This record gives sequence, C-alpha cells and structure tokens, in this order.
Amino acid sequence: MNTTTLVKSAQIAGVQLHQVRLQSLNEHKDYRGSFTEIFQDNWGTVLKPVQWSLVRSEANVFRGMHFHQRHDEYFCLIEGHCVLGLRDLRPGSPTQHQSALFELFGEDPAALIFPLGMIHGWYFHTPSIHIQSVSEAYIDYGPDDNWRCRWDDPELELPWGIENPILTDLAATAPSLRSLIAALESKGHM
Repeated sequence: MNTTTLVKSAQIAGVQLHQVRLQSLNEHKDYRGSFTEIFQDNWGTVLKPVQWSLVRSEANVFRGMHFHQRHDEYFCLIEGHCVLGLRDLRPGSPTQHQSALFELFGEDPAALIFPLGMIHGWYFHTPSIHIQSVSEAYIDYGPDDNWRCRWDDPELELPWGIENPILTDLAATAPSLRSLIAALESKGHM
C-alpha cells in the first residue's frame, strides 16, 4: 500500500487578490519523461513577458519583499517547496491592503501570475528551482521602481511560519511597510 501523500500547490492564507492567478500546470508523462506547458498567452493573465529567468535557491532563503509599479510577474516552482506572499498596494484595487499566501511544490507544478503593485516575496523550505518572468527586462530596472520592506512586518498580514531566514543585506535592513508606503506617497507613486 502506498502511503505517500500527494502535495498540492494552493493558496493557504488570505484572500483571493484581484488579477492574481494560480494556474495549475498539467504534466504529461510517458516512458520518455514528461512535458509541461508553463505559459500560454491565451490564459488571459496580466503578464506580457519580456524576460524569463531560471533561479536556484538554497533551503531557508527568503527573497523579497519587493515592490514594482512597472512590471507584472510570473513565478513557477519546478523543484522544491516554497511559500510566496503577496500584499496588494494598488490604489483603487478591490483588494487593496489585503494579502495572500501561497504554498507551492515542484511535485505539483503551478504558475502564480500577479500584476504590478503587489509587494511580494518568497521563502524556500528546501533547495529549489523556479522560473520567473517579468514584463520589464532586469536591465531596465531602476532604483525608482525597486522598492522593499521588511519580510516579517506584521502589517503585511502574511503568516510565514518561519524564523531566521537567510537574507541579503538589503532585505535585512529594509524599512517597515508603513515607511515604504509613506516613501511611495511622498514620491507621488500612490
């Protein structure tokens, strides 16, 4: 008897955020291996991809929290286990100031596609590989659209369930969510 539990990529906390889509991916297996379509333009998402990247992360790594107003994003975990948190900062959005937390497993491939104006970050429980796409090339990123806040700020309302992740110096010294919003407002970005 097989007692292996099937893991399922899913939203695990928060609300369904406006224009955010968790797209299940179908892996077609046969004796040669498998084939999985990871993106189709006809899904009707906000993403118009400009750049695709492959990212490897070690266990206990946290990437984020990042905020951009010029590009939409796509995240697909292809190996490993992670949680991905979003908070909607878009003025006028029906889900403004609400959050969602997703748990993704490489064993159950899914793509999370979300629009600009979402503060976002991801934590890797195990060594992981993900594919990421953006609607603005990294070479065009600028400090005027590469904002941050602390990953563990309680005002994010993201129940990460983690302690002491591995962070970059920029992430470790990021300001509070409230300070980020005040800075964006002072620059006329909100």
